[in-house]
Amino acid sequence: MKKLGILFLAIAIAVMGCKNKTEIDNSSESLEAQNPIFNTKAEELKKINDSLPIIGLLMYDGVLTTEVTATIDVFAKPTQDGKQLFNVITIAETADAIVSEEGLKIVPDYTFENCPKLDVLFVPSAYDMYAQVHNSAIINFIKEQNKNTQYTVSNCAGAHLIGESGIADGKKIVTWIGGGEELQKNYPNLNVQNDSVVRFVEDGKFLSSNGNLVSYISALNLLKKMAGQEQVDFVESYIYLKELQQWKE
Repeated sequence: MKKLGILFLAIAIAVMGCKNKTEIDNSSESLEAQNPIFNTKAEELKKINDSLPIIGLLMYDGVLTTEVTATIDVFAKPTQDGKQLFNVITIAETADAIVSEEGLKIVPDYTFENCPKLDVLFVPSAYDMYAQVHNSAIINFIKEQNKNTQYTVSNCAGAHLIGESGIADGKKIVTWIGGGEELQKNYPNLNVQNDSVVRFVEDGKFLSSNGNLVSYISALNLLKKMAGQEQVDFVESYIYLKELQQWKE
């Protein structure tokens, strides 16, 4: 009888264990259903409106947060009457969350492998660009997307990725304040502008800026070209840009 009791106890524990595992699995499925961040299935990718241009933001570990958020801030805003104008997506080499220079974790919408053809590619920077410049996957992604883009934009030291890719040889470009000499030395085929006085430059399809908060300048200039001054005025009022410009201690 003692052995029989032990057998029944073992069966009960096994049943309870299976039940708990099932509950955990169901809980995980529920979590995935409630939060798309946990669901990496292809059909759960961020939806694209095929009738609208696609604005793509390249990301990688160490990226400066403002150079991602400034572009989103400008292009994700609807019109004053609520009409969406652009698809805005973030892209990284893998589906893993990237960690910005300031510690913000961002889960990309797409990877290099499944990214759609972009109408605009924004290339941001990090304080240390060595890993990115020597990452062939990033450089090849920029080269391939540039074949389709209407505009390719770099902010700050993102100009080094443009230089490494060779896509803007002979074109005017500007980088972070104080970084022009190094950029010109590393990429002599670029026409590097004087970053002590130039904040934003446009040459054909290539736009560039000093980066960080000046990334708003490149984004707003491009928004004007793609959507007109009325939308620029609306976005500037939405983000209180004039109030910021007028601010004094």
